[in-house]
Amino acid sequence: MKPTSLRGGRALPALVPSLLLLTFACSHEAAHDALTGKSGDAPAVSKEPLRFTAIPDKNTTELAAKYKVVGDYLSKELGVAVEYVPTADYGASVELFKTGDVQLAWFGGLTSVQAVAKVPGARIIATGKVDPHFKSYFIAHKDAGIAPDEAFPMGLKGKSFTFGPSNSTSGRLMPEHFIRLNTKMSPEEFFGKQNQYSTGHDQTAKLVEAGTFQAGAMNYVTYDSMVKDGKLDPAVCVKIWTTPEYADYNFTAHPILDERYGKGFTEKLQKAIVGITDPAVLGAMQRKDGMIPATNEDFQTTHNVAVQLDLLK
Repeated sequence: MKPTSLRGGRALPALVPSLLLLTFACSHEAAHDALTGKSGDAPAVSKEPLRFTAIPDKNTTELAAKYKVVGDYLSKELGVAVEYVPTADYGASVELFKTGDVQLAWFGGLTSVQAVAKVPGARIIATGKVDPHFKSYFIAHKDAGIAPDEAFPMGLKGKSFTFGPSNSTSGRLMPEHFIRLNTKMSPEEFFGKQNQYSTGHDQTAKLVEAGTFQAGAMNYVTYDSMVKDGKLDPAVCVKIWTTPEYADYNFTAHPILDERYGKGFTEKLQKAIVGITDPAVLGAMQRKDGMIPATNEDFQTTHNVAVQLDLLK
């Protein structure tokens, strides 16, 4: 076909079919994008709720009430519905994160490195100001005959002993690490197989206080708060040794967050968590001093200890 001139208006009839086709194509593409969530620079934000969990390191009913406060805060800050999902144990928390059924978790150091190992792209994004300097208490019943000391309590040898949950950083991982480091023995060798695991740090304290076990290991925050609240008698359940410091609790984010809520959402979430100033929210998390940013690299030592104890599963 001979090209028409653009002068004198004679080109219009020849261009109309092409313009109609272009308009149809653009409209069709826009409709497709609207249906698929692909729209130029910014994908459509999902209306699915962000579901988060926390390791059940104490009474689960108490945790549900406290973490509702955290969820309500995050929902307001992010403009996305946020729901707390309780779990039965530490392993279940990691499994829910692995499958993507929860997209954010308040993990201990061990469960966070387990989750990061299972989910490529998972990121540790925030921790409490106290958490890079966390520690465990070794506790003993007053009748166990072990006096408090700055040195590792070798008097525990042969005593009945309860760790916290088997995947707890402060109740199992680091206490076992320090037992092996100081005694050159496994817990089974040192305690004569008289050791087991509790379901939470508060239970560890009460088992020792009741004399069910002569001694145990638990995180210092739970012990101190139980004593302060009158829930534990420190004269009966005696703090006998404090471990060296290590990194513990943190928020770990699933890589699906940016896919679901848009690029940069994880950074927005991190900013919201680090920016918590409300005493009620910080109190619910037992982190009254506030939150700070964190990275996977901050927990490399935890990762290494988990590998040594064959707990990175």
